Amino acid sequence: MTERVRVAVIGGGPAGLTAAAALAPSVAGDVLVLERETETGGIPRHSDHPGYGMRDLRRFMSGPEYARRLTRSAREAGALLETEAMVTGWAGPRTLEVTSPRGRRLIEADAVVLATGARERPRPARFIAGDRPDGVYTTGQLQNLVHLHHREVGRRAVIVGAELVSWSAVLTLHEAGCRTVLMTSEYDKPEAYTAFRVPGRLAFGVLVRARTRVVAIHGKGRVTSVDIENLDTGQRHRVPCDTVITTGDWIPDHELARSGGLDLDEGTRGPRVDTSLATSVPGVFAAGNLLHPVDTADVAALDGRHVAAAVLGHLDGEPAPGGGGVPLVAEAPLRWVAPQLVRPGGPPPSRGKLLLWSDAFRTLPRVTATQDGRVLGRTRLPWPAAPGRVFRVPFSLVSGADPAGGPVRLTLA
Repeated sequence: MTERVRVAVIGGGPAGLTAAAALAPSVAGDVLVLERETETGGIPRHSDHPGYGMRDLRRFMSGPEYARRLTRSAREAGALLETEAMVTGWAGPRTLEVTSPRGRRLIEADAVVLATGARERPRPARFIAGDRPDGVYTTGQLQNLVHLHHREVGRRAVIVGAELVSWSAVLTLHEAGCRTVLMTSEYDKPEAYTAFRVPGRLAFGVLVRARTRVVAIHGKGRVTSVDIENLDTGQRHRVPCDTVITTGDWIPDHELARSGGLDLDEGTRGPRVDTSLATSVPGVFAAGNLLHPVDTADVAALDGRHVAAAVLGHLDGEPAPGGGGVPLVAEAPLRWVAPQLVRPGGPPPSRGKLLLWSDAFRTLPRVTATQDGRVLGRTRLPWPAAPGRVFRVPFSLVSGADPAGGPVRLTLA
């Protein structure tokens, strides 16, 4: 027997919970959130440091507090939250195969919101050679062990990556009594903002090496050392440590999007969406870091709030967007832009911003939008563009695109 709900939200992180809280009061029927973990809240629930909730809640709170707040808001709005529920596939355009300790079943929804988030690229996907000892974690695994299970992780750590999340790993290691002896970055300079990097180095004595990478991990039962390579000279040296943390280099959890036949974007590797966050399959929407791996939790939450309007429109019988829309194309050194489609009459994106990811540093970046050789707009930003973090440009840059014209190309100078 197939269970029917009005809206199924897949993923109980900030985007999914916020979408459910926005939808439940306005939907005649069940809004069901399906979360594979034992608790809702997503990554913030085991990220025990402040800095959450500033954009969406106008609050400054810890990750666990933020996760509890979003969970409570969704419940109080009338959404149903089901944990330990894994969506393993599709049995139709909006029919989900769900497996949980309560058994296997099918859930048919009038609308589906994919809010499955993103994950850090683990050691095997980075092709780091050497032994396979214990003591190698992603930031998420580290925080789960320390904050939720109160486990010890080691005494000397090397962190692969120098993004903002890498400094979150430093904080967690410090709490666990583990010193970070080295942080590596393959770029010309570390990716994180100077405002985080400099205080972090002063407070914790972290040595940060640019243009380096971990090429091998050694140890039988436990990590004993890593080999570090200078990318400019090829010179290698060995660093004693008992813990290795691979941070950043995010991958969207896009397996359901791919198996459901949704069009995927080559840059983000998540679903291609228009400015309302509608995907290529009618009635299926997406939100959060599945679409832009990876931005902050509060920006993902604002996606959840933004997608509600399009979901309600679909439930009210509004026709699906016609035509393919005008594609937005990110030119190197830009890796991706989100959203990727501008449709005639469509709304502006969340917060009126396009999200971009750069593979190069630019101190005062200038972004230009062109269509069929015509300049649509140009903007210079007062903040830097850098690898490892999203930067934003006004949607007005592309809002004048000709609906009958070719792709809009975004370049960075």
